[in-house]
Amino acid sequence: MTDTPTLVSAWKAAQGELKAARIDSPAIDARLLLEAASGASRLDILTDPHRPLTPDQQAALAGYLERRLRREPVSRILGRKGFWKIMLNVTPDVLSPRPDTETILDIAMLAFEPLQAFNVIDLGTGSGAILLAVLSERPGSHGVGTDISSEALAVARENAANLGLDGRATFLRTEWAAGFGDASFDLVVSNPPYIPSGDIPGLDPEVRDHDPVLALDGGPDGLQAYRDLAPEIARILKPGGVFAVEIGWDQGPQVKALFEAAGLTDVKVVKDLGDRHRVVTNGPDPRTTPIRAS
Repeated sequence: MTDTPTLVSAWKAAQGELKAARIDSPAIDARLLLEAASGASRLDILTDPHRPLTPDQQAALAGYLERRLRREPVSRILGRKGFWKIMLNVTPDVLSPRPDTETILDIAMLAFEPLQAFNVIDLGTGSGAILLAVLSERPGSHGVGTDISSEALAVARENAANLGLDGRATFLRTEWAAGFGDASFDLVVSNPPYIPSGDIPGLDPEVRDHDPVLALDGGPDGLQAYRDLAPEIARILKPGGVFAVEIGWDQGPQVKALFEAAGLTDVKVVKDLGDRHRVVTNGPDPRTTPIRAS
């Protein structure tokens, strides 16, 4: 008769399986799947490591591990993903938010004081990640998220309600900023599709097979969204307002040029924590501007 697995032995075994399959961050993934399968918290695993798993919990963990070994992302298996300081529901209809995108939040936090009142629009909002993270940090702000996917907007509305932000967030089905007036927003943010169409088959399975193509495909050269966005952002941005858009690591000069051609000034390319070009903005650069204590 085999020993009943405990929280710690199940975690180690799961970690070993994922590591053998060369899955990135096996320890974190194994812990998140174990927590979900067992109902245990991270603290429980540390303070009560020898708690046995029930047969149902063992079966749930085995099912989760099988899916992860097929390269399904943890966020898809669990239906949720942490971003900035908030937890979001994610479905196959939305991009799973990534830490790189938090560079946009670093810029927004520097550009707007903690108690400042301002309005923000998130173009192509998906799960609502960027908009809701901004609203959660800046209680004087309110905003709009737009998307052409009704399914994505349903996810974003649910996330806003779960976070108690639905009173300050509105979600509308429209293409980018269509229908909004000139000079109407203090902050414009977007994480548009920027992967060249021909590169999509070569992406990691976690992205290629599980993120919506609509949120990935940036056209033949990956820059089509920025050609559409640059004049629209220049149009809806208030004088003195800030914009920030995520880019692919090798797209900085081209995207910067598109926004300058649209009439925006002080445009710069900002790096992420991995030291790669990540955001084009006219706002403060977190790498050169000290981050204030909030």
